[in-house]
Amino acid sequence: MQTIQFPRMQYPFPSLMNRFANLANEQNLLWAQTFGLLKTEEALARFRKAKFALLVSRTFPNAGYEELCILCNFNSWLFLHDDQCDEAQMGRQATNLQQVTDYFTEILTREIAEPEQGGAFALALADIWQRLLPLSRPAWRQRFIRSMQEYFKACLWEAGNRAEQRAPSVADYVIMRPYTGALFVDLEFVEISEKVHLPDQVLQHAMVQRLALACNNIVCWTNDIMSCRKEAGQGDVHNLVLALMRERSLSMQDAINETVRMHDEEVRLFAALEKLLPSFDAETDQELTRYVAVLRSWITGNYDWSVLDTGRYRVDPAPETHVQA
Repeated sequence: MQTIQFPRMQYPFPSLMNRFANLANEQNLLWAQTFGLLKTEEALARFRKAKFALLVSRTFPNAGYEELCILCNFNSWLFLHDDQCDEAQMGRQATNLQQVTDYFTEILTREIAEPEQGGAFALALADIWQRLLPLSRPAWRQRFIRSMQEYFKACLWEAGNRAEQRAPSVADYVIMRPYTGALFVDLEFVEISEKVHLPDQVLQHAMVQRLALACNNIVCWTNDIMSCRKEAGQGDVHNLVLALMRERSLSMQDAINETVRMHDEEVRLFAALEKLLPSFDAETDQELTRYVAVLRSWITGNYDWSVLDTGRYRVDPAPETHVQA
């Protein structure tokens, strides 16, 4: 078996941890069990080992306990739903998945009296949504729903590829990856966790959007590096490392190295854009600084969780540093 050397990343951003991390981890496990998302002892063991709550605690270090628990529950829902799409038959049948995601969208857009009819994932999503309603503004809910719909469309894109046994090109994969990773959805939670209120013209500013995309690329490509062996073993094609291997006839190590190079460029771009952000007014600038701080936490926190906390990927990074900005 080929020995693979994984990179050890280092970022110019602090590594933080929410003070409620342990409590949220306990609540998250109980929540997943209560809603029937862990069907077997093996699933329970994998969930304990994954420690999804620690990822959220690292990436939203200032969230209050209630908000942190909701975010932990939601991200666990995302990971478990993603695994179901990757590994289960549903993820290879776009029609079935379309029905499921349509039902999820109905939960978010109109009140459904009996969400349990959609199964455990529908009931769990309905619980998260009901807890979010009193914490959010109508404008935020609309943004969140749009981001979720983009995520669902990306899941259907992956399912269509699996059904047709079609491997995406590197260019197509890079375009779709920010949506399949659902990080744009997570970034909507900055308003909930930090009580940051930015007007649409700021969030939609080209430089702010490119900064968010850089964060997204850094996080998602890091995950692709960490999970490439696992996903190669499952026969999945939705991974940047694996796409580079196919398209450029690279070894896995060379494809990892190329992914690291692309990742490093995004880190440098993020650091440069952060210094070039436009000024609006004193209050807006302060809110934008707090928004960017969460992007920084996502970059560092995702990597730290991947190599220090979770048993999801089982990687052993090299002792030397590959990434700096």
